[in-house]
Amino acid sequence: MKKGEKELLVVGDRVLIRVEDGEERSKVGLYLPATAVDNQAVQGGTIIATGPGQPLPSVEEHLDEPWLIAGSKETRYVPMQARVGDYALFFRKAAVEITFEGERFLVVPQAAILALARQPEPGGGYT
Repeated sequence: MKKGEKELLVVGDRVLIRVEDGEERSKVGLYLPATAVDNQAVQGGTIIATGPGQPLPSVEEHLDEPWLIAGSKETRYVPMQARVGDYALFFRKAAVEITFEGERFLVVPQAAILALARQPEPGGGYT
């Protein structure tokens, strides 16, 4: 995410979330029960940026492995399910709050995300 001349990079399998303040019904129509909102156990927000994913280990000695591209020294990652623009419902305890250029965000590991709400593409499918 870029703001002015500064850029905030999310690493690993984490996502950067713009927080939606605790309301019972989220902007995308998900209902959050009062117990979840009151205890701050679950929270929702829009994903602003994602990391590249979890890096795969280097397996150079085992060239017969199907996921290894022979001769490639480039780091490969397990792809992220979460995408920029998705609405994420996540465990609040797993989040780390940060402030970047005066704006508050949460950094959340993908494993702490319970559900994603995604808008359909104009062509009818989902990205």
